[in-house]
Amino acid sequence: MQCNEFKLERYFAKYEFNVQYLLSASDCESLTIAELLEYADAQGKAMWKDLKLGYTDSTGHPALREEIARLYQKISVNDILVITPEEGILIALNCILKPGDGVIAIDPAYQSLQEIPRTLGCKVTSWPLEAGDGQWLLDLNKLESSIDSQTKLLIINFPHNPTGFLPSRELLTEIVNLARQKGLYILSDEMYWWSEHEAADHLPAVADLYEKGLSLFGMSKTFGLPGLRIGWLASQDQTLIKQCCGFKDYTTICSSAPSEVLAIIGLRAKEQLISRSLSLILQNKQLAGDFFGRFPEIFRWLAPKAGSTAFPELIAGIPVDKFCEDVVLKMNLMILPGTVFDFTGNHFRVG
Repeated sequence: MQCNEFKLERYFAKYEFNVQYLLSASDCESLTIAELLEYADAQGKAMWKDLKLGYTDSTGHPALREEIARLYQKISVNDILVITPEEGILIALNCILKPGDGVIAIDPAYQSLQEIPRTLGCKVTSWPLEAGDGQWLLDLNKLESSIDSQTKLLIINFPHNPTGFLPSRELLTEIVNLARQKGLYILSDEMYWWSEHEAADHLPAVADLYEKGLSLFGMSKTFGLPGLRIGWLASQDQTLIKQCCGFKDYTTICSSAPSEVLAIIGLRAKEQLISRSLSLILQNKQLAGDFFGRFPEIFRWLAPKAGSTAFPELIAGIPVDKFCEDVVLKMNLMILPGTVFDFTGNHFRVG
């Protein structure tokens, strides 16, 4: 399998560790190990102290899968596969798709969500988010009209990266009902789950809503623990989960033992860690809104409803690639041009 260059990751590789100010990251402020261990209960501290650096269960530490299952309504420990998040995308798409299948993917998107299906020989149709009056919009009619006899998979991402778009619960239900009616699988990238800016807007996982839904979540974004490299796939379709586990034998085989124990500690401190991240997100959202509001002739601010990123538009007539390059060179600050998402328009990501 030969994929095209991963534009976003190569852009980060060029600047992420060389600039003074990183204003485009999608993960929440990371914790140190010492800070995380302060949240550990007695059992968690003992697990960390007595940890052996051996191989681990290929499906994930049983205690970790128990903690993960508590996040869902219809998902048991046997419905979960622990993976690295990007690995989960690769595995899931390889297990669901074959050459010639049709895929509909939300756009813009993290590149692998669209690139891997193309590499597998699938036809990928974009379902675009559109910039409305101060907010992002998604047209269900466009989704329905894109489905044909070859369509096998719908790929969604809510809360959405990079826009911060969040559908209503009613719209998400309509999306799931349409997929069920058409017999489609749904791969739901939920890496920013539990980061809704208003508690009343919290969405259920697609894995809970739909028997052919596959949810991807992990510790990287909302929990502020990206260095653990721990995520998981969850689905009521145990046959699919077993297929994914078999594919994992050709990737990482199993997860890092220290990372799994630290993830257990993090999940047991879910309320505290999520509250910490949301506090930072909401403070920075206010600062960003105030800043962009001061320059309406240069920027169009589309406030996010969830997640840790936003996707404002540069309306000053400067190409966004040049603008982002100038910001790096003159301000020692990195923002992410929308072109790395292959998105039409003059947008850039902040986070």
